[in-house]
Amino acid sequence: MHDNSSDSKGFLRRHAAKLVASAVITVGIVFTLQKGGLTLLPEGGDFAHVRFWTLPLYLLTVVAMSYFRAMRWRYLLRSFADVPRRRVLAVSWIGFAAILLLPFRIGEIVRPFMIRERGKVSASSATGTVVAERVVDGLYLSIVLAIALVFVPTIDPLPAQVVGLKVSVSQVRASGFVMLGVFTAAFITIGVFYFARDFARRLTLAVFGVVSKRLGEKLADMAEKLANGLHFMGRARDAIPFLLETTAYWGLNALGMWLLAWGCGVVHADGSAITFGEACALMGMLGVTILIPGPPGLLGVFQAGVYAGMTMYFPTSVVTGAGAAYAFLMYGIQLVWTVAAAGFFLVGDRNAMKALRASPGLGASEPPPSASFGEGSPRTDAITDDDVDALRASSAG
Repeated sequence: MHDNSSDSKGFLRRHAAKLVASAVITVGIVFTLQKGGLTLLPEGGDFAHVRFWTLPLYLLTVVAMSYFRAMRWRYLLRSFADVPRRRVLAVSWIGFAAILLLPFRIGEIVRPFMIRERGKVSASSATGTVVAERVVDGLYLSIVLAIALVFVPTIDPLPAQVVGLKVSVSQVRASGFVMLGVFTAAFITIGVFYFARDFARRLTLAVFGVVSKRLGEKLADMAEKLANGLHFMGRARDAIPFLLETTAYWGLNALGMWLLAWGCGVVHADGSAITFGEACALMGMLGVTILIPGPPGLLGVFQAGVYAGMTMYFPTSVVTGAGAAYAFLMYGIQLVWTVAAAGFFLVGDRNAMKALRASPGLGASEPPPSASFGEGSPRTDAITDDDVDALRASSAG
């Protein structure tokens, strides 16, 4: 019989430092927000302008967004095997909840662990697809943000600091372009390893081998493994629909943020409503902020990202009023949906719960033979520390 208390103790032992650090980050951000006049729980008056009929419409965009976010993964997996749609959806929604609820993105390992299947999809191959997906998302989002920062007009003059935070607006804007540079470099790197592997390996060993030959070999091995996730780029029948569904995912995200902001009464100083371009900028700034090593539930980090974006386009009175209601409702709806979607599959399939408990991200080093999920998915190769490090390094939210 599997000992759940041992699982819990193992999880706490392995991730104690991360849990403590995430708690410190959460307390620090919440304290800073409250000191700056913002709270995680808005006052009653902040909801005065909310059009509550827009909330179910926003929920529909969240459901559609999470569907495309999950299902596009099948095009990356198709390089190795055709995985049933229901299983892709179940594993993805469970994985998204794990990423959200666990600190420092420990949950990133859940998806590749649960999708693996002997003779069809290995843990390393699945990890490569998730990393490729993360890098594409980061590049896509950073391009959208950079375009918004250049072409969408801001208030003039810009405030010196983000409302509620001791961070300058100029630093916030600069971080968007830094993000574009980082993910462009990441995409180029794994692309070179995919298309010119021998050259890329020699170059990596030459550069990093000066410091440590072992480090150079480890980085080269990791990059080669992750570059395999780009197999889909060589197949138009996979690459095109993946990029289209990625566009649908981020487009619905921006549309939902725009709709909810309008529904909460987020307006400019002259009373005009938020524009779609501004919603894209808010989405991008939120993506930048959640790159910060996150506490469970992204509590505080999520709100800080929304406030950072709103500061560039709306007066302080709106940010601290209707904007506070907006951040609260968006966070709450997304959190509830993510947990509910994962719970639906976990309750309906006992094998899914067993596989989740056995995930390395939750403290198990090796799963028991019974910890399989989906038809014909027994235990296969282990997920290595390199896999875990690569997933965390590539995370974009």
